Amino acid sequence: MEDKKFYLTQDGLARIKKEYEMLRELKFAKARGESPEFLSSEDLNPEYLAFQEDMGFLEVRLLELENIIKNASLIKPSQNKKNGVVDLGSQVVVEVNGQRNEFTLVGSLEADPSAGKISNESPVGKALLGRRVGEEVAISSPSQTIYRIKGVRYGLA
Repeated sequence: MEDKKFYLTQDGLARIKKEYEMLRELKFAKARGESPEFLSSEDLNPEYLAFQEDMGFLEVRLLELENIIKNASLIKPSQNKKNGVVDLGSQVVVEVNGQRNEFTLVGSLEADPSAGKISNESPVGKALLGRRVGEEVAISSPSQTIYRIKGVRYGLA
């Protein structure tokens, strides 16, 4: 089975690595500290169960972050600059229903529509990837919307 690629900006990868290191340190600190006793009289100690649950959550998140770091692909400046082609990391200006919108195309882990960052896996992102300035792209959701690509700037989000 092929691992999924995670497209990240340099800043996005740095944030993931920072979270990973912080959680690793937390896990080691918890493991070194006093863990509650397994039994409290003849019943399982609820503090011990909570401790084990916390350690389990930490371990799962650490494995997720390791997978992301291992399969990360940095978004680099586009080679299509002269062609006006939409690519990862591109800032795209579109016209929708007479209104201009601008957003940056990023990987799914960094998508934040409220900050103007849309995922390459979203319907709009998928439809715009590889398109050129001047093209119209129809995107069907409950209703069909036409996106007219007005401009593409290159730089990393």
